[in-house]
Amino acid sequence: MSGLFTLEAIDDFLHAREKAHAELGLPPNQHRTLNDVRGMKIQAQDVVEAFREMLAAPEYRSRRLAFVAGPTLARSQLMRALSGRDARCFEDPAVAEAWLLAEDADGLAPRQLAG
Repeated sequence: MSGLFTLEAIDDFLHAREKAHAELGLPPNQHRTLNDVRGMKIQAQDVVEAFREMLAAPEYRSRRLAFVAGPTLARSQLMRALSGRDARCFEDPAVAEAWLLAEDADGLAPRQLAG
Protein backbone atom coordinates (compact mmCIF):
# COMPACT_ATOMS: atom_id res chain seq x y z
CA MET A 1 0.00 0.00 0.00
CA SER A 2 1.32 3.43 -0.82
CA GLY A 3 0.41 7.06 -1.08
CA LEU A 4 -2.46 8.93 0.51
CA PHE A 5 -5.85 7.36 1.07
CA THR A 6 -9.30 8.87 1.04
CA LEU A 7 -12.32 7.44 2.79
CA GLU A 8 -13.63 6.48 -0.67
CA ALA A 9 -10.41 4.55 -1.39
CA ILE A 10 -10.77 2.70 1.91
CA ASP A 11 -14.34 1.79 0.99
CA ASP A 12 -13.08 0.39 -2.33
CA PHE A 13 -10.40 -1.54 -0.42
CA LEU A 14 -13.06 -3.00 1.91
CA HIS A 15 -15.03 -4.33 -1.06
CA ALA A 16 -11.88 -5.81 -2.61
CA ARG A 17 -10.96 -7.40 0.74
CA GLU A 18 -14.42 -8.97 1.04
CA LYS A 19 -14.08 -10.51 -2.42
CA ALA A 20 -10.53 -11.74 -1.78
CA HIS A 21 -11.51 -13.37 1.51
CA ALA A 22 -14.41 -15.17 -0.17
CA GLU A 23 -11.93 -16.62 -2.69
CA LEU A 24 -9.38 -17.85 -0.13
CA GLY A 25 -11.09 -21.15 0.52
CA LEU A 26 -10.11 -21.10 4.21
CA PRO A 27 -12.24 -21.16 7.33
CA PRO A 28 -12.82 -17.70 8.80
CA ASN A 29 -9.83 -16.08 10.48
CA GLN A 30 -7.32 -18.74 9.39
CA HIS A 31 -5.50 -16.65 6.77
CA ARG A 32 -2.22 -14.84 7.34
CA THR A 33 -1.61 -11.35 6.03
CA LEU A 34 1.57 -9.55 5.02
CA ASN A 35 1.13 -5.89 4.13
CA ASP A 36 3.96 -3.68 2.86
CA VAL A 37 3.20 -0.07 3.82
CA ARG A 38 6.67 1.39 3.31
CA GLY A 39 5.33 3.67 0.57
CA MET A 40 2.39 4.92 2.61
CA LYS A 41 2.28 8.63 3.40
CA ILE A 42 1.08 10.27 6.61
CA GLN A 43 -2.70 9.89 6.59
CA ALA A 44 -5.47 12.20 7.76
CA GLN A 45 -6.89 11.32 11.19
CA ASP A 46 -10.26 10.22 9.73
CA VAL A 47 -8.39 7.83 7.43
CA VAL A 48 -6.34 6.43 10.33
CA GLU A 49 -9.59 5.86 12.25
CA ALA A 50 -11.16 4.14 9.23
CA PHE A 51 -8.12 1.83 8.98
CA ARG A 52 -8.38 1.08 12.71
CA GLU A 53 -12.06 0.16 12.31
CA MET A 54 -11.23 -1.97 9.28
CA LEU A 55 -8.52 -3.85 11.18
CA ALA A 56 -10.86 -4.40 14.12
CA ALA A 57 -13.55 -6.18 12.08
CA PRO A 58 -13.68 -9.65 13.68
CA GLU A 59 -14.90 -11.45 10.56
CA TYR A 60 -11.72 -10.47 8.69
CA ARG A 61 -9.12 -10.92 11.42
CA SER A 62 -5.97 -12.63 10.22
CA ARG A 63 -4.53 -15.55 12.14
CA ARG A 64 -1.28 -13.59 11.90
CA LEU A 65 -0.85 -10.05 10.66
CA ALA A 66 2.53 -8.58 9.69
CA PHE A 67 3.33 -5.14 8.35
CA VAL A 68 6.53 -4.03 6.66
CA ALA A 69 6.97 -0.36 7.54
CA GLY A 70 9.88 2.03 7.56
CA PRO A 71 10.84 4.04 10.65
CA THR A 72 8.57 6.98 9.84
CA LEU A 73 5.67 8.87 11.31
CA ALA A 74 3.41 6.71 9.11
CA ARG A 75 4.61 3.72 11.16
CA SER A 76 3.51 5.55 14.32
CA GLN A 77 0.08 6.03 12.78
CA LEU A 78 -0.01 2.34 11.89
CA MET A 79 0.80 1.34 15.45
CA ARG A 80 -2.08 3.50 16.72
CA ALA A 81 -4.43 1.87 14.20
CA LEU A 82 -3.26 -1.58 15.36
CA SER A 83 -3.93 -0.95 19.04
CA GLY A 84 -5.65 -3.98 20.51
CA ARG A 85 -4.56 -6.26 17.64
CA ASP A 86 -2.04 -9.05 17.76
CA ALA A 87 0.03 -7.74 14.88
CA ARG A 88 3.70 -6.97 14.36
CA CYS A 89 5.67 -4.44 12.36
CA PHE A 90 8.96 -5.19 10.66
CA GLU A 91 11.42 -3.19 8.58
CA ASP A 92 12.74 -6.25 6.71
CA PRO A 93 10.22 -8.05 4.45
CA ALA A 94 12.07 -11.39 4.76
CA VAL A 95 11.88 -11.26 8.56
CA ALA A 96 8.18 -10.35 8.37
CA GLU A 97 7.48 -13.28 6.05
CA ALA A 98 9.44 -15.72 8.24
CA TRP A 99 7.43 -14.67 11.29
CA LEU A 100 4.18 -14.83 9.34
CA LEU A 101 4.86 -18.36 8.12
CA ALA A 102 6.27 -19.72 11.38
CA GLU A 103 4.28 -22.16 13.47
CA ASP A 104 1.73 -20.64 15.81
CA ALA A 105 1.85 -21.28 19.54
CA ASP A 106 -0.62 -24.12 18.95
CA GLY A 107 1.88 -25.77 16.59
CA LEU A 108 -0.06 -25.19 13.38
CA ALA A 109 1.95 -24.23 10.33
CA PRO A 110 0.19 -22.42 7.44
CA ARG A 111 0.10 -25.46 5.13
CA GLN A 112 -1.67 -27.46 7.86
CA LEU A 113 -4.42 -24.84 8.02
CA ALA A 114 -5.32 -25.13 4.38
CA GLY A 115 -5.69 -28.72 4.37
